[in-house]
Parts: sequence; structure tokens; C-alpha cells
Amino acid sequence: MRSSIRKSGKPGTVVITGATAGVGRAAAMEFARHGADVALLARDPDALQDTAQEIRATGVRVLSIKVDVSDADAVEAAAASVESRLGPIDVWVNNAMVTAFAPIDELAHKDFARITDVTYHGYVWGTMAALKRMTARDRGVIVQVGSALAYRSIPLQSAYCGAKHAIRGFTDALRCELYHRKSRIHVTMVQMPALNTPQFDWAANQMPHAPKPVAPIFQPEVAARAIYWAATHRRREVWVGSSSIKAIVANQWIPGWLDRYLGRTGIDAQQDDSRPARPAQPSNLWRPVSDLHRMHGRFDAQASPTSPALWLDTHRGLAMLAVAGLAALCVGAARRRW
Repeated sequence: MRSSIRKSGKPGTVVITGATAGVGRAAAMEFARHGADVALLARDPDALQDTAQEIRATGVRVLSIKVDVSDADAVEAAAASVESRLGPIDVWVNNAMVTAFAPIDELAHKDFARITDVTYHGYVWGTMAALKRMTARDRGVIVQVGSALAYRSIPLQSAYCGAKHAIRGFTDALRCELYHRKSRIHVTMVQMPALNTPQFDWAANQMPHAPKPVAPIFQPEVAARAIYWAATHRRREVWVGSSSIKAIVANQWIPGWLDRYLGRTGIDAQQDDSRPARPAQPSNLWRPVSDLHRMHGRFDAQASPTSPALWLDTHRGLAMLAVAGLAALCVGAARRRW
């Protein structure tokens, strides 16, 4: 079964949306380190230039395209440009997102629609643009950058949680259609934990304090490694971090209890008591915030650069061998005692 890796054994062309900051920027660097040519899709031209310069230092080809993923025609044009300049798209990573921290009844209709248009419809338009080209070749991988919030919603981020749930539903429907066609195109979703990205410095915020991720927090490089692994293996979903696993599994068994628990704790847990909200702080909801485009957010001291749970998930064979070996040692020791 063909994958995103070409017959030469080297990665081919990869498209990443939301590629100039956080997870997108880290993923672009991760693919580049493995030799892939990378197309960067984002809104801010200066951030695109800066990211492209960083990625080119690895020796790969880079194409920067200014695009708002909520514009289906613009996404389609970007995909056409990538194929004409870098070659066939092997991997398309849907990652661009915006969010707002606000109670539902304090969120303007237009802002709710904007979050949905970028965070959900942007994935749909990206998927459709990728499929249009991959279908003719009957190969390729589409990676949906998801979240544990695609399974377990939290307060204050209703639009974002709704979009992530919608992506999962859309992706499941797409998989069914691809199986019906006996297509070799692979679609995978990577469910992320809390990450140390600039999201918490530029998201729209109507809370009394600045937003923060709910611990445990991981560095975006952890997410990038998961995305690369998902793009090069035939796994339906990858759950990143023990916190994601706990949230997803718990929601299958005790959703009502989680509703009440998050109702008590979820609002305070998303606020940084040491940083009062700034009324005039710019938001990237409608336009980019240029000076904040970087890979890491402000939580480096609290963020882990590794995830043992991710390592175990992506090395199941080794983990099973280790468990089997340990079991054999235990049995041997017990027999000697007898």
C-alpha cells in the first residue's frame, strides 16, 4: 500500500496551513528535517518570509503562499500553485485555527462564524483541494490536526470545540467514502493536548485574566513529531499525551461527571491569575498579529519537550516486546523460587 513517502524513500511535497507559528511552524521544520519540500500557507506575509527563511536553512525547497483558509477559492488556487511549482502534493496538513475565550452568550455571532469558517471550513476546503489532486494519483495523506477537545468540550471555547468535533465527523464520513472507492489515500487525525504556542497571546479574550493552557503542557515540537509520524504510517488516529488519552477515554464513560467537573474547574483553569487581561490586546481572529509569529508561547518553563505516552503509542511493537520480556523474567524468577 502506497504512503506519502515516494518510491525513492524520501518525503515529497508537504502543504501545511497555519504554518507560520506554533504547531504549524514546528511541523514545517519537522518535515523539512526529513527532506520534504514544504509549502507554507498562512495570512501574514512577513511571518511567511521569516518562516520560509528558517526552513530553507535545512536545504529543502520552500514555497510561501499568503492565504486565508476560510476562502475556498483561495485554498484551491494555493493547491494549484504548489503543484505547479513544487510538484505533486504527497501530504496535506490542515492546521490553521483561531479561537476566542468567552462565554457563549458573550460571543458575537460574527466572531463565532469566523472561528467556524477558519477552524472547520478551512479544513474542509483544504481537504477538498488535496483530494482533487490525490485522487487522480490514488495516493497521498491528509493530516487533520485535531485536539482532545474534538471528543471532550470545555467551557469558554464553544466555537473552537464545536469546530474540532465537526472536523472529526467530517473526517469519519470522508474515510467511509474512500473505503467505498477502495482508495489508497489515507486520512488521519492527530488529537493534541495543551500546547505551548502563541495562541494564548493573540486569541480573542473576554475573560478577566489572560488565557492559559490547561496543564500538562507540551512543546509544539511534540505535536510536530506526532504529525510527521501520522503522515508516514497508516494509523487512523494518534492521541498525543496521556492527558489527551485520559480526556478521550473518560468522556466515553463519564461524560456527565465531566460536564459538572469542568463546570466547576474549567473556567478558572484557563485563566492566568498572574496576568490581568489587556483590554486593547490585539486578536488574530480577523487579521494576523505580526509580531507574535513564533513557534513557542510564553509557557516554556512549564512545557514538556517529550511525551512518553506518544513514544509508547508510536512504538507499540517495542513496547509489547518489553512487556513480554518483563513477563518472562517474572515467570522465570517465580519458577526459581518454587
